[in-house]
Amino acid sequence: MIHSRYTLSILITGIFLGLIGILSAQNVSGRYNSIDGLETRISEVEVELSHLAEFTIRGGVGAVGYRSLTPSNSVNPKEWVQIDLLTSAMVDRIVLVPCLWRSPNGQFTADSFPLEFKIIGGSTNDTEGVLLAERNNDLTPYLPRTAPLTIDIPPTRLSWVRIEAERLSPRIWDHNLCLQLAEVLVFEKHRNVALKAQVTASSSEEYTYSARHKNYLVDGFTPYIMNAATGQQSLAFVTGDSTELPATPTISVDLGQSHMITQINLHSTEVSDSVPQTEPNDFGIPRKLQIHAANRLDFSDGQLIAAYEMNSIYDAGPIIMLPIAPTTYRYLRLLVNEPYRHGFAENIYSRIGFAEIEVISDGRNIAQGITADPNFKVDNPARFNDALTDGYNYYGDILPVRDWLEQLSRRHDLENELPQLRTEVKHRYTLQQKNFQRLLWFSAILLLGTVILILIQRMIRQRVVFRTREQIAADLHDELGASLHALSLLSEITENATDKPEKLKNLLQRIRAITQRTVQAARHCTNLLESKELYEDVGEHIRRTSKRMLADLEHEIQIEGAEHLRQLSSRKRIDLCLFHKECLANIIRHSGATTAQTTLIATPKHVSLEIYDNGHGIPDEHLPKSIKRRSQLLGAHIELTSNSDDGTRIALTYRYKHFYLF
Repeated sequence: MIHSRYTLSILITGIFLGLIGILSAQNVSGRYNSIDGLETRISEVEVELSHLAEFTIRGGVGAVGYRSLTPSNSVNPKEWVQIDLLTSAMVDRIVLVPCLWRSPNGQFTADSFPLEFKIIGGSTNDTEGVLLAERNNDLTPYLPRTAPLTIDIPPTRLSWVRIEAERLSPRIWDHNLCLQLAEVLVFEKHRNVALKAQVTASSSEEYTYSARHKNYLVDGFTPYIMNAATGQQSLAFVTGDSTELPATPTISVDLGQSHMITQINLHSTEVSDSVPQTEPNDFGIPRKLQIHAANRLDFSDGQLIAAYEMNSIYDAGPIIMLPIAPTTYRYLRLLVNEPYRHGFAENIYSRIGFAEIEVISDGRNIAQGITADPNFKVDNPARFNDALTDGYNYYGDILPVRDWLEQLSRRHDLENELPQLRTEVKHRYTLQQKNFQRLLWFSAILLLGTVILILIQRMIRQRVVFRTREQIAADLHDELGASLHALSLLSEITENATDKPEKLKNLLQRIRAITQRTVQAARHCTNLLESKELYEDVGEHIRRTSKRMLADLEHEIQIEGAEHLRQLSSRKRIDLCLFHKECLANIIRHSGATTAQTTLIATPKHVSLEIYDNGHGIPDEHLPKSIKRRSQLLGAHIELTSNSDDGTRIALTYRYKHFYLF
């Protein structure tokens, strides 16, 4: 029987399963927990990108970097380059800058960057070295890219670093395998200890007046122009056409106190703000210059700490980095031995121009904000001496080289992540819309199912009412009818025993007992499930009923497995006993039998009840309606064997049903 609480349970279960299905569908894709989380991440990425340096590609002519001379017919070739550092250093970061190629659609991409490589480093006396890092583009993709690849390692003291390319990629223009790198920077904190170091390689493409050479791997020139996302714009310091330069132009800087100087960076003037460029890349850069340093104002203790000479256009770049042997100085003087010549034929002018002069000490520009003092007067009203040391270039802040390359690398990662996030958000919104439609359909189905369940419940209730009426009718017929019939038989026997006081007394006691049980059965016939005491012991009840009803017949009872009968519900025990009683009543009324036999066998899986009599049988082997009805109420299978010679055998088999609704 299904009650209202079962209906409610079904509804709640349906809602729960439906919601789980919808939530599961919503979380099927992506690594983020929610749309809000995705949108928050997008906002974070956009904010971070707004503070990172921009990709601004160099134009004009300049050194490209290193390219291996790998034979075109090589099978799985390998190449390597080794950088012998100027001094032993505690290295914590290595940066690989790719050579860039402009594709036909105007986009830039890395050309011949290795698909798989190892970085090995060691000390002067250690020729084998240790593995510092390795990368595999198949396992953790880092291509395609235009940005530098930043590799952090645990601080390790090294004298040399070797890059071993295990799997090469083809160069774009002819698809031959080779190794190309624009620059390799090896950092000890903010100091690039690979600058101007010695380079050896497994092979190198080097021609006269070529943009590719193994030494260009550590010349400090990258394919980018420093374009910070912060700071103000500053025009470079450049002398005008009418500026009268002395025989030896100088620019002096007083640092205010002595500092340990490790590097000087000369930033070239801006020439890439128009397309095509109005000036060559080396515009304003002296052909020869020397840098002297001293701790006395008159430079009586001065020393030459760096020199620069431009032998070809490949010796110029956005930032000319000059490493300095760490020494303590206060005063600096740049001596221009040969200025840049500007113009053609008779209109040739000497020019000197820099966007910034950086003096690096412990990774910091200590010259920023200190006014430089040239020994000549600039006649260009848009250019000022302060521009040499204001800390800005044409695009904004001048960043430490390590920070600048790190920001470019970070920008690459975020710009690759951002479209994935946006695609995921779009996918989630589409999925959310589908889930909403599913929810509408689910709600409609749930509503329809509720209506159907209500109708089914009403039908079940009507069926229960009908079955209850039928049950009461059957119980009245079987229990009361059999008892009254027994009373009738005992009354007849009593009439014949009036002259036998002892027998008469016994018969009257039996009549009294049957009468009391009949009253008790009548009281509970509307709900026999409450009358557990009537049928608690099925075997004993069958024996007692047989003895009472078949008093004048020879009757044999065989019961096996009585303990298994306790698995039956109270209702089933009642139905089984009443079925047996109805069969006995039928024997008494219609069979004319002299002997009867009852066999009850119970197992953990089924109950078998067989009643036999030697009467004249049932005509046409049609079961009486009362017996058939009782077997249906019990939910059991019944078989009838009957003829006039062998009597009648009724066999009932009931199998336990552990899971049922009705």
